[in-house]
Amino acid sequence: MKILSLFLSFLVIVPIHAATKKPNIVIILADDLGYGDVQCYNPQRGKIPTPNIDRLAKQGMRFTDGHSSSGVCSPSRYTLLTGRYHWRTSLQKGIVGVFGEPLIEPDRMTIGTLAKQHGYRTATIGKWHLGWDWPIAKEQKRFFQNPKGGDQATIESERRGAWNEVFSKPILGGPTTRGFDEYFGTDVPNWPPFCFIENDRTRGIPSELLPKPLLENNLASQMGPALKDWQLEGILPAITDRACSFITKRAAAKENFLLYLPLTTPHTPLSVNEAWRGKSGLDSAVADLTIETDAMVGRVLDALEKSGTASDTLVIFTSDNGFAPYVGLEKLEKQGHFPSGPLRGYKGDAWEGGHRVPFMVRWPGVVKPRSVCDQLVHQADLMRTLADILGTKLPDNAGEDSFSFLPQLKGEDRPIRQHAVSCSMGGIPALREGSWKLIAAASGNGGWNQSPNPEPATRVLLFNLADDLGETRNLAADLPQRVSEMKTSLEKLIADGRSTIGAVQQNDVHVQRYPNQQNRPKLKKQ
Repeated sequence: MKILSLFLSFLVIVPIHAATKKPNIVIILADDLGYGDVQCYNPQRGKIPTPNIDRLAKQGMRFTDGHSSSGVCSPSRYTLLTGRYHWRTSLQKGIVGVFGEPLIEPDRMTIGTLAKQHGYRTATIGKWHLGWDWPIAKEQKRFFQNPKGGDQATIESERRGAWNEVFSKPILGGPTTRGFDEYFGTDVPNWPPFCFIENDRTRGIPSELLPKPLLENNLASQMGPALKDWQLEGILPAITDRACSFITKRAAAKENFLLYLPLTTPHTPLSVNEAWRGKSGLDSAVADLTIETDAMVGRVLDALEKSGTASDTLVIFTSDNGFAPYVGLEKLEKQGHFPSGPLRGYKGDAWEGGHRVPFMVRWPGVVKPRSVCDQLVHQADLMRTLADILGTKLPDNAGEDSFSFLPQLKGEDRPIRQHAVSCSMGGIPALREGSWKLIAAASGNGGWNQSPNPEPATRVLLFNLADDLGETRNLAADLPQRVSEMKTSLEKLIADGRSTIGAVQQNDVHVQRYPNQQNRPKLKKQ
């Protein structure tokens, strides 16, 4: 009888232990991958095969209403890592600039910080683009720009001297000071310095200006210091190699790990490796690069399988913003591929196509395969979701805009957040409340494709996405009460310094509410 009792108690104990075991965590963030660029999100109007990304949807949950914080990258990355809206910081519009300062405050908790507190080995591998404390003295700044005029021989000598001095020093303020044990990447692949950075050092000393041909045809977009014979095509494979190596090593060490893998693609440079050229079946470099990106995702998933950690790993896949229209939108559409699927707008926009992004979660034993969730979620939610998984509570000054979607991962079909804010590259906020969406400007994009039909009479735009996902019918003039209520909600979200329950927090700056459409940022390729 005692043996039977022990056996029955063992059956009870095992599932409880399995359910509470801390998973490894892999977060894959694609760059400029549109909602409709992933086949499972756009089966009718998507022409690019993405079998490896689709594998995550088959093996886990696909969210149809997942959002980034912005239509461009730096602000979205800030929010994903901190659980706090980027517009509470000094970055009210645009992105962190070339050789820019850190956007994440030194004492700000990130998902890396959170995981480290629970014994995880943490790594960022890929594109950072959140600034560093570059050791560039004021008098040296001119050598990190493309000089015009003057004695070129003298400039060349002085410039190389400045580069050698700067790149021989540690570069502080990066990922290893913001919650991550290790970093490897290129910071921004189409911007200088054109080299890999490992932890807080460049690998090698950039000593040459990037050759001019690499600044053409949607390759690099800023002149600056580069390693001799730097090859843009090598960036994505190197990042993938390092990610797979990290997984293998951590598995062998039998320690929990969190890998934040911000891929550099299919963002520019559109430098496709030979094996993937033409593989999309479309006459498009960005389509081929999307195929290569999907293959790299497959390599990471295979590394989890080979290391024996796949069944114990939570994988989250998403994108920082929508498709970049300047890399060949019209050409793709003529061939039948629509990168935003049913959505209006693209990268940079407050329209849905700017910030509604692919959002998938695979967690064996917890998330039901082939499940679909239509509830509103936001990349800010990663922080509190991970905190819930780790069984801890966040302090009041962390994850201020983060809601846990753990109940949804476990199959509950109910809203976890009543509202969400995503902005255009120009800082125009778009507020969601249920199916209602308020864009706090008369023109709804604020991105590259300027609206031909601004509506200054209403000053704002209002849509009901439940029956108008394409944002074609502005209801602001017909529903002034709804507009007023949503404006009040937006004001409260700003004034409280948070959107979750907790003590009121301070924003870092005065937050702009209704950006002046006449003062848009210069719309350059990023």
